[in-house]
Amino acid sequence: MTNQPKTEFIDTALMDAVAEKATQSPRRRMNYNFHRSTDEPINRLLNVMHRGSYLPVHRHLDPARSESIIVVRGKVGLTIYDDSGAEVESRTVGAGCDTVGVDIEAGVWHGLVVLEDDTVLFEVKQGPFAPITPENIASWTPAVEDVTAVEKFVTELERKFEK
Repeated sequence: MTNQPKTEFIDTALMDAVAEKATQSPRRRMNYNFHRSTDEPINRLLNVMHRGSYLPVHRHLDPARSESIIVVRGKVGLTIYDDSGAEVESRTVGAGCDTVGVDIEAGVWHGLVVLEDDTVLFEVKQGPFAPITPENIASWTPAVEDVTAVEKFVTELERKFEK
């Protein structure tokens, strides 16, 4: 049996179905992959997130990977940092905003906070998939296991972007 080419539409039904799964996830987010294998040279996915989802500040340096993100629905606060942890730039990114996406080169520290439930990102990253290693997670960002620090970090970012 051969793999036949396929066409998938990014429509409301798909986004709603993945958003429902994200609601049930302890991480408050869920990916939907368009690539058939994480070994493909280009990984394409929807990343559906709800408020309270935590993504540590990270970079993609080892291995070096660029990524492009378009916010299809909802809104996030995106912050770019330098190597010392100082903020370089921050923007509200989303459907209906002045900024709807970002292209991030390999090695750039970045983080985001979800500002609306059911936020949907379309992401394109170089493959094959490589999990984020500890040296690619910023030392100034709370560890996922530290629930109290994570809640404080997320709340502070939400307040910053809600101004």
